[in-house]
Amino acid sequence: MGHGGDVIRELTADHDEVKDFFEELRAATTPDERRAAADKLTIELVRHSVAEEQYLYPAVREHLDGGDTIADKEIADHAAAEEMMKRLEDLDVAGQEFSRCVEGLRTEVLAHIKDEEENLFPSLRHTCPQATLDDLGDRIRTAKKLAPTRPHPGAPSTPPANKLLAPGLGLVDRARDFVTGRGKS
Repeated sequence: MGHGGDVIRELTADHDEVKDFFEELRAATTPDERRAAADKLTIELVRHSVAEEQYLYPAVREHLDGGDTIADKEIADHAAAEEMMKRLEDLDVAGQEFSRCVEGLRTEVLAHIKDEEENLFPSLRHTCPQATLDDLGDRIRTAKKLAPTRPHPGAPSTPPANKLLAPGLGLVDRARDFVTGRGKS
């Protein structure tokens, strides 16, 4: 969850974890393994997305030419993925619809990752001072610790509302996870 380094290193490490979680889900054979892998994937994707929406995309708006358009596109990508993750919660892990939804999520997320790593991150690295990137990395790590662990498609995705609501949603989600044992395997 917290890897260290500046924002680009932190988020790239998250991306690598997400790819690993997709592979773990693909390799899972029993319903319990599939649910546990889907839960781990969802937890990481939600925390990552919330942190990006709180800190990365405001920085993109501030530091990059056309930053508003870029940030809006990234947030729309997150919304689509969050809707798919919400659907996964209620689907039978042994069913074909679950497999189709996972593949759709995988396609969406991997395209988003590729775009960030090939376009957004190099632009930020070129434009932002290292001290800004380091500070953003610290903020991202803190935000992930407090972020929700379940998809909340109706929650705000831009500051200041997301910064105010996310910690409360995160607290409720972590309490639910503790009681149910979700994400512990």
